[in-house]
Formats: sequence, structure tokens, C-alpha cells
Amino acid sequence: MLIAFVGNAQEMAKNIEQKIVLVTLDGLRWQELFAGADSLLIENKDYVNDTAKLRSDFWRNTQTERREALMPFFWGQITNLGQLHGNRNADSKVDLTNTMWFSYPGYNEILTGKADDLRINSNNKINNPNATILEKINNQPQYEGKVAAFGSWDVFPYIINSARSGVPINAGFDLAKGGNLSEREVFLNQLQPKVPSPWLSVRLDAFTHHYALEYMKRNHPKFIYISYGETDDFAHDGNYQAYLNSAHNTDAFIEELWDFTQKDEFYKDNTIFIVTTDHGRGTEPLETWKSHGSEIKGAGQVWLVIFGNGIKILGEVTNDEQLYSNQIAPTILELFNIEINSKVMVGKTLDVILEK
Repeated sequence: MLIAFVGNAQEMAKNIEQKIVLVTLDGLRWQELFAGADSLLIENKDYVNDTAKLRSDFWRNTQTERREALMPFFWGQITNLGQLHGNRNADSKVDLTNTMWFSYPGYNEILTGKADDLRINSNNKINNPNATILEKINNQPQYEGKVAAFGSWDVFPYIINSARSGVPINAGFDLAKGGNLSEREVFLNQLQPKVPSPWLSVRLDAFTHHYALEYMKRNHPKFIYISYGETDDFAHDGNYQAYLNSAHNTDAFIEELWDFTQKDEFYKDNTIFIVTTDHGRGTEPLETWKSHGSEIKGAGQVWLVIFGNGIKILGEVTNDEQLYSNQIAPTILELFNIEINSKVMVGKTLDVILEK
């Protein structure tokens, strides 16, 4: 069952100057989020370089302690700020509706509210024929110029269709642009080309994070989307140590974003964070933790975290529930009081959101 609305998103949107930060962690399994380091992987020398160091950092006696060690902001603060959905061991399920179970289809579903398996069935750099919520929100007069996106993967300009949507996006190995850059943005522009990435199409998440944070400080977007990519790529590399370290670092990045919004007058007391992932990964056979796609059992299993202003505080949800990634986009539109075209966006708004 779904948890009932407490309050009304459209009324909330009318009463406050709503801001939303949407964050994705590419391919982070629900298993690590809710249970911490995997006992079958943490000492597996095929996937770990320094087992003693990794155990010291992230292994604890109980699942509760392990997840707190891995993601201390999620389990130390977000549980008191909002809701965490997707622990299938506690009967909370979040799933994709697309059947591809890899990145471009997953991001399309999150950002448009509808799977499109006929047209979005590869990770190729093709402009998305579907309008994302970034485009829809940016087309509203009150939000024009107050929408932005940042991503580590260089396919995001195509997913968001920057050529058509007009949404500013910094992704892949893009540098910050403009004539009023902060000192840190200037430094990042100098540093990024000199720091080799392990991958041809994905930069290190620290650059994505700090470019996004500096943009928020300088331009104060009302809706910003930030996509971190390292967890997926380190998993594909079979590097479980780096995968866990990246998840831990991203937890700290999200905490830094939250702390900023709670100190900045533009965002304080009127900002909601929505955090999720584009796809899951395998578990059995063990080596499928590195992989995803329709042939990998469990790769359509994801998770969803919501916290911030007006969000009902439920902590870890253990009710018998079934949520879907296609519900995120219409929920964001409703929070912004923007009309939802049910013919285009098939996902239903999440009945999980607001306090009165």
C-alpha cells in the first residue's frame, strides 16, 4: 500500500517559494544503502585491493552499524528529516517501469515520468524526443532561467536535450561558463583538465559536485538536478573498494548541499531534496554486482529518499509498499504547481510527501 498524503502539494507550492534539489547516484544498489558493506564482497580479493582498510572503514557487526558507517548523513540525519524507501527486506519496494535497466532509460523515466523502451533503448548520444521536467519547468515564466543540471556523465546534454530545452547543463568534462565565475569555479576550470579520469565519458564526481554547489551559490536555481556517476563506473570496473568509498563521499556531498541550503536565505526552510538511482545491480551470481541490464536479475530494483521542508518524517519506511521511478517527475511538477499531462506522464504522484 502507499502512505497517504498529509497536506496537499499544490497548496504548499502556492504558499511558499518552492525549491527542489533532485540528486541521483548512478547504479548504487539498495543493498548497500540499507545494509552497508556486503559480507560476500568486502573480503573478496577479486574486487578489493586492501581488505584490512576496507573492513576498518566500513565493516561493523550489524547491518544498522554498517549502513551508518557507509552513509552517515543518510542514517544519522535524513532519518530525522524525511523518508527512505526501497529496503526490500522490510517490504518497501521501489522499481523501474522501463525494462532496459540501464542508465539512459532510467534517467529518462525519472525525468519524464514515463518509460520509453521503443525509443530509449541504448546509452547512445541521441537527443531525447521526450521533454523532461527540467524543460517543462524552465518553460514556465516564473521558473525560466532558474533551472539547471549538472552531471558526471557526458550523455546528459542529450538526455535533457539541451539544444531544444534551453536548460543550462554542465556535464562530462564541461567547464563552468560565464563572465562572473567565482574564484572556485575558475580554479575548477584550471584543475579539471589536469586531473585524468579513469573513464572516457565520466568525470570524477568532485568536479560535478563543486561546479553545482558554486552555481547554486551564484545563481540560486529553483530547481537543480545533480547526477553523480562514480558508483556505477567503479562497479563496472569490479572495484568494490572504490564503489564503497564513492558512495561514502557522495553521502558527504549531499550533506554539504543540505547544509548550504539551510544557511542560504534563498533556500532555507523552503527546499526539498529527492534522491534516487537510475537502476539497480545484480546480486546472484555474485559477479553480477558489477552489472545491470534486462538480463541481470534485480537490476530493476531501486530506492528513493525524500527530505526537507514540509516532508512528513517517516524515517526508514517498513510498510508494505510499492513505488516506481516514474512517480518522481509528476510529483516534482505537482510540488511546483505545474499542470500534469497524464497522456504524456503516466506515473502517479507519490502519496508520501507532506506534513500539514
